[in-house]
Amino acid sequence: MSRGVIQPSQQKLAEKLTILNDRGIGMLTRVYNIKKACGDPKAKPSYLVDKNLESAVKFIVRKFPAVETRNNNQQLAQLQKEKSEILKNLALYYFTFVDVMEFKDHVCELLNTIDACQVFFDITVNFDLTKNYLDLVVTYTTLMTILSRIEERKAIIGLYNYAHEMTHGASDREYPRLGQMIVDYENPLKKLMEEFVPHGKSLSDALISLQMVYPRRNLSADQWRNAQLLSLISAPSTMLNPAQSDTMPCEYLSLDAMEKWIVFGFILCHAVLNSDAAALSLWKLALQSSTCLCLFRDEVFHIHKAAEDLFVNIRGYNKRINDIRECKEQALSHAGSMHRERRKFLRSALKELATVLADQPGLLGPKALFVFMALSFARDEIIWLLRHADNIQKKSTDDFIDKHIAELIFYMEELRAHVRKYGPVMQRYYVQYLSGFDAVVLNELVQNLSVCPEDESIIMSSFVNTMTSLSVKQVEDGEVFDFRGLRLDWFRLQAYTSVSKASLGIADHKELGKMMNTIIFHTKMVDSLVEMLVETSDLSIFCSFYSRAFEKMFQQCLELPSQSRHSICFPLLCTHFMSCTHELCPEERHHIGDRSLSLCNMFLDEMAKQARNLITDICTEQCTLSDQLLPKHCAKTISQAVNKKSKKATGKKGEPEREKPGVESMRKNRLLVTNLDKLHTALSELCFSINYVPNLAVWEHTFTPREYLTSHLEIRFTKSIVGMTMYNQATQEIAKPSELLTSVRAYMTVLQSIENYVTIDITRVFNNVLLQQTQHLDSHGEPTITSLYTNWYLETLLRQVSNGHIAYFPAMKAFVNLPTENELTFNAEEYSDISEMRSLSELLGPYGMKFLSESLMWHISSQVAELKKLVVENMEVLTQMRTSFDKPEHMAALFKKLTSVDSVLKRMTIIGVILSFRSLAQEALRDVLSCHIPFLVSSVEDFKDHIPRETDMKVAMNVYELSSAAGLPCEIDPALVVALSSQKSGEAQTHALKKLVCAENISPEEEYKIACLLMVFVAVSLPTLASNVMSQYSPAIEGHCNNIHCLAKAINQIAAALFTIHKGSIEDRLKEFLALASSSLLKIGQETDKMTTRNRESVYLLLDMIVQESPFLTMDLLESCFPYVLLRNAYHAVYKQSISANA
Repeated sequence: MSRGVIQPSQQKLAEKLTILNDRGIGMLTRVYNIKKACGDPKAKPSYLVDKNLESAVKFIVRKFPAVETRNNNQQLAQLQKEKSEILKNLALYYFTFVDVMEFKDHVCELLNTIDACQVFFDITVNFDLTKNYLDLVVTYTTLMTILSRIEERKAIIGLYNYAHEMTHGASDREYPRLGQMIVDYENPLKKLMEEFVPHGKSLSDALISLQMVYPRRNLSADQWRNAQLLSLISAPSTMLNPAQSDTMPCEYLSLDAMEKWIVFGFILCHAVLNSDAAALSLWKLALQSSTCLCLFRDEVFHIHKAAEDLFVNIRGYNKRINDIRECKEQALSHAGSMHRERRKFLRSALKELATVLADQPGLLGPKALFVFMALSFARDEIIWLLRHADNIQKKSTDDFIDKHIAELIFYMEELRAHVRKYGPVMQRYYVQYLSGFDAVVLNELVQNLSVCPEDESIIMSSFVNTMTSLSVKQVEDGEVFDFRGLRLDWFRLQAYTSVSKASLGIADHKELGKMMNTIIFHTKMVDSLVEMLVETSDLSIFCSFYSRAFEKMFQQCLELPSQSRHSICFPLLCTHFMSCTHELCPEERHHIGDRSLSLCNMFLDEMAKQARNLITDICTEQCTLSDQLLPKHCAKTISQAVNKKSKKATGKKGEPEREKPGVESMRKNRLLVTNLDKLHTALSELCFSINYVPNLAVWEHTFTPREYLTSHLEIRFTKSIVGMTMYNQATQEIAKPSELLTSVRAYMTVLQSIENYVTIDITRVFNNVLLQQTQHLDSHGEPTITSLYTNWYLETLLRQVSNGHIAYFPAMKAFVNLPTENELTFNAEEYSDISEMRSLSELLGPYGMKFLSESLMWHISSQVAELKKLVVENMEVLTQMRTSFDKPEHMAALFKKLTSVDSVLKRMTIIGVILSFRSLAQEALRDVLSCHIPFLVSSVEDFKDHIPRETDMKVAMNVYELSSAAGLPCEIDPALVVALSSQKSGEAQTHALKKLVCAENISPEEEYKIACLLMVFVAVSLPTLASNVMSQYSPAIEGHCNNIHCLAKAINQIAAALFTIHKGSIEDRLKEFLALASSSLLKIGQETDKMTTRNRESVYLLLDMIVQESPFLTMDLLESCFPYVLLRNAYHAVYKQSISANA
């Protein structure tokens, strides 16, 4: 079949345009990266900055493109040494320039072929052919322009060629042409204007076809508003009608791309501006819309200056130069405000569109065109703002600062999310549309064609057959559609029918072209939704190219409370970044991927920090409100009430009445906004953003925004809890446990409310943080409230007890300050009463209380170690006293030989005080656990109470350990047994005893003997307490002011622990102790020295306390050793003495 001399099917215009456009983008990417590398001192090839090569480089550039190696050996000597490295390292740069030259050759060849074929171009008819042609022209122009901006291009090419000649003895074969191209394109646009003279007709025809598209797209916001553009609800009756247009692909065509076509196109074929009014109108409109165009990424082209510089040297172009100047003034004065108003309109339009589609996703079928139009319009405005804000040519910058840009990006992302989510809905709709309507209409059009050659007929029949065979079942079965072949066939068909002398000319059958363009759009709705989203809404330009502006926009978004709900759009944009990479430049993929990850991480981290700070501020406010409800603040209110009742003056006149808690909730009107209201509003807005997506994928990494918030909340909660203890190491001040517990509960209440805003498991946060606080150190190695309170109680409160400033009052179950010369900085009762100890147990939990107990036991074990030393010193005397308790005179003589008697009693008293504090802590723990886990505690208690007597001691100790962990009192304290066992085998203790007894090892028998003699030592030392003024028993506190009543607990617990370790009989040893103690105390009844016996009755009571405290001794046993009548008289005497003292 003859098609004239040039057969379009043989020219493969469609294939060449497709391949060259893709290759052009790849070449642009590579050349852009070379330019950026040469502009960065760190990335620039080292040979260009090497001082040794500086003269050689200057020589090469000066002589470029000529090659002179013979007479310049001195200047090129250094080059000789580096030639192999230069060849190796500059090869990528050099061959990129060679590839650009080859690309140029292919483009020129194709443009000549198109001219020869006299191709018909009309964007509204043969859209793909016209678009690809114009894209190729602009890509070619852009590539040559950016190439000319690489200042080091001559140095790189020249260096490589000289190194090649020195190595191989001849220049590279591509060098002459490449060098000439570099010289020719010093002023690329001027050269291209000359080059495009023969292509003027084809290019101008393609550009003028935009007169039906570009002016319609480049309207003001008011015109959009009057036309109710993008509105689905403006005409409810037509809501379900499919969005139709004769120029479907032109509706979402990028305005930015069209302006580049017009500006570059008419610069290249400028003659048509003087002859065609339509061309001049398009040219002026484009010049008035922008001051600069995007060449590639962040490389821009200043339109007016460049056009004026080019036209100024052309005769008869004064009128065109005046047009350019007028348009520049128009652009500078009006373009900024026009685009600002457009963005304002698009924010509301996209919001409405996204809201309606979220409610009725089925409308994505008929109104898909609206979605892609909206995305394209918004993308164009964002890129325009980004480009012009970075290249402001106007003094006033208000039009180029948009604090609401995040909102527009957010609604774009929302529309993208709808398309991805409801893709199957759109597929169902358009599969039915293609098979039920498009196939029928296209078939009729084909049948009505007067002439239809065989090739064209085959292609169009395949279109009809492909569409007819579609069914909804394919969508339901999840079949993957692929219409790329159909679309490429239509592209080919456009090429066949657009050449001159074509049997079937598309210029004569425009209806066919418009119908096929619509069908192509419908096929894309079935198989290319992701590609359509990239085409219409890709914002990967934000990546490394405008990252500073990107970060600034994000900061502005976070700072503005009304915009913070849209801040998630910035991490979402990071998912776009990889789409700007190209397979011809794989080396930048890793860099862009890393950049996208770091930006996404930074954005999510900043969002979580901002939310954390807001939550912290709310918590601080709530803690302040909770603090107002503490009992300590009600004293003044009670005092005022009492005084009011008794009609007494309440203080100075005019004294303001204290506000009662809850006043902040009473509002006179709705307009009153408190700081707490503002914080909650800001938090809810930001949490909306964090909760917007469960996760997002960036370069094969998955980010979970909520986990960022959870992580930050854990860290801040940990710091806040420790901070709220207000521990001051210098002054040893610390918050009362009850106050800390109130603050922690207030904090937790606020954190629990976060679950109303964000889908996070706040219980997990509580578990992670509060469980860590029950340990000595948290996961970061920082001290916890457990360690702080343990240290404070041991080093501050109990140390002051040892110093005689504080006493344990059993009646009050608390430690109380004693009147002394130096007043303490704290009130012990406020830290050790029942409510405070319960609060401490709530905070520390069983684990924390166990750590507290272990720390207390460590102190006891050190005291026991010292006691054993004293026993060893007095071993012989004590051994004799142990068997001579029925010989008073001999005992008295032996007693005088004892040393360190007071030290023994003091150390035992300290042990008793520590054990008394521990019993308070254990009782509080039991009370707390009984409230939280009553059934479990009762089971443990039942288990403990029913251990058979014949049970093995190891088994019994396990039960005791369980019971102790639940706060239950045990006959034998397992913690004390563990502490004394480890101390028994410790190196320090062994070393000390070795020194004293000069023995290599201490046998278990000797250890047991020391334990027995310790009890003897304590028993025979008790009478000395009677001479102490502070040993007087006080019925009011049910104890002694010097804490000797704590001896009862110390004696019982130490005996039980020591004889459990040494497998002795606890009961027998305590009977022995009771016999020795009663014998020793009975002797002071016969003393006549009043100083020695001043508090005899108070000391007698210790025996009763020891028996009452012991699970192993009975009153009957005491009666056999010590007459009860003496105890009764002692109680009578101390009570009588107390009454007389009070009187």
